[in-house]
Amino acid sequence: MWRGYSASKRWRNVLAGVALWVAICARPAPGQVAIPLHKAKPRAAGSRATRPALARPKLVVVLVVDQMRADYVDKFRGQWTGGLRRLVEEGAWFRDAAYPYAATETCVGHATISTGALPATHGMVANAWWDRDTQKMVTCTADPNVKNTGYAGASPKGGDSAWRMQVPAFAEELKFQTGSATRVVTFSLKARAAITMAGHKADAATWFEGGGWATSSVYGSMPFIEAYLSAHPVKADYGKSWTLSLPESAYWYDEKATGAVPPQGWELTFPHPLQGKAGSHEPDEAFFGQWTTSPFADTYLTQLAESAVDSLGLGKGGGVDYLGVSYSTVDYVGHAFGPRSREIQDILVRLDQDLGELFRSLDKKVGRGNYVVAFSADHGVVPVPEDMQKTGADAGVLHLPGVQEKIEKALASFDFPKPAVARITGSDIYFAPGVYDKLRGDAAAMNAVLHGIKSAPGVAEVFQAEQLADRPATYSPLLEAMADSYWPGRSGDLFVVPKPYWLMDETPTGKMRSYGTGHGTPYYYDQHVPVLLMGFGIRPGEYHRTVTPADIAPTLASLCGITLAPRDGHVLGEALAWRTPAQGKPKEN
Repeated sequence: MWRGYSASKRWRNVLAGVALWVAICARPAPGQVAIPLHKAKPRAAGSRATRPALARPKLVVVLVVDQMRADYVDKFRGQWTGGLRRLVEEGAWFRDAAYPYAATETCVGHATISTGALPATHGMVANAWWDRDTQKMVTCTADPNVKNTGYAGASPKGGDSAWRMQVPAFAEELKFQTGSATRVVTFSLKARAAITMAGHKADAATWFEGGGWATSSVYGSMPFIEAYLSAHPVKADYGKSWTLSLPESAYWYDEKATGAVPPQGWELTFPHPLQGKAGSHEPDEAFFGQWTTSPFADTYLTQLAESAVDSLGLGKGGGVDYLGVSYSTVDYVGHAFGPRSREIQDILVRLDQDLGELFRSLDKKVGRGNYVVAFSADHGVVPVPEDMQKTGADAGVLHLPGVQEKIEKALASFDFPKPAVARITGSDIYFAPGVYDKLRGDAAAMNAVLHGIKSAPGVAEVFQAEQLADRPATYSPLLEAMADSYWPGRSGDLFVVPKPYWLMDETPTGKMRSYGTGHGTPYYYDQHVPVLLMGFGIRPGEYHRTVTPADIAPTLASLCGITLAPRDGHVLGEALAWRTPAQGKPKEN
């Protein structure tokens, strides 16, 4: 093929072909978004070459919807027209995302999303656990060395921080590694959500408590938050009513959700008025409970987030800013009415509109394509047992006080202190001081206890702490899920796992439970949650690889050029667009 060509002509053709090939390869494929590089300044004669700086998003937005099961996206997205719809259509949707652990609770999930680590690493093993030193329950954010402060005249109690979280959050690593120009701001109705999303330090971490808004001495207060809350008190929503957003024919479920236990002052049917308890003529404790279980709370959080963007100029400074918002209302609605309810369907329609407003505001203030959004949930929810029983499934309520009675009865013929059990909370069984060490040395007594627990209706399995230590490799999904949730000293001595569709309930024997359903099990309805990424550097599409919400923080870290350590999650590289288009053929993360 080279016959008749001179050497110079041959080389000119080779170079032309290479140039054409580079030009073709440098062009992003359909659906790919090329991340621009900052232009390098002209190099002075004799100066050394410098590598062009990699572009970063101007703002990282992390959105967590408390108790949003992944199947809600498939069920209801046809009714969405705003932000949730945009996330699905313009974002990278990981359809097989699930927590691998058993402790599917709010504090645990938010800490996992925030750090990129699992509870066996970050240490936030539950919303609250039994403290063996004080012989009392402690919440995951309770800090005896700090003091909470209130906004707009509120007087919160106690003190909260992330001091029990054993690894830094992505947000604080972002601020530390990129410089003080980065601002970190978080909002939620729950302290354990706002705090774990922010980390040990932040410019602002704000939550709703006792009818008012709070922060703590660790984070300080922000004048714009004080001004906004003073100008827009929650009490202004008194007298409003939550009504259906869509025609009644658009709702999938019965008017009254089976097994539902609505907030005080509400009936099982729409509309749901925000008027407090019967006979009340002004905001009371029942009103605030109704407000947090209504779409008005989600709208309020959205407006607070928009106020932060406006007041602080988030996305316009010299660093990569961070905004975290945890929407708690779906959790309150789900606990009360369950996943098969008109209330869940409608609250998501309203949240879709709120997120649409938030994204439009960010487009205008930060610039479409200049910010990246990570969207997920902290856990799912168990179907309401009474509702599940209608299908003929083996479903029911595992009464934990009954489990404690069986343990005490099993040890009655042995020489053990009475009571032997200090506390049962969730799956964790804590024995009185010294009891479990003695129990481990008495095989007959241990077997009696294990047999007694397994005889309780609804129990699937019981594990001992030593089976979970060091996160052993195992072919048992239940054992592995429990091990990923285990932290020595904080977790229990024994762990009870309910059967599928059985709700663990701590209500004292003989009393009716005060909620419809819950979560906190190693089953897929509690573990399976949405993971969607959208915006700067994200390749839209549907992805079917198995992932976990622990992958979110490493992926954001990759986009922002920072390092997380330790981490259990991985970079979701298939959803990241090409990052070096100016250097020949683009490379993927």
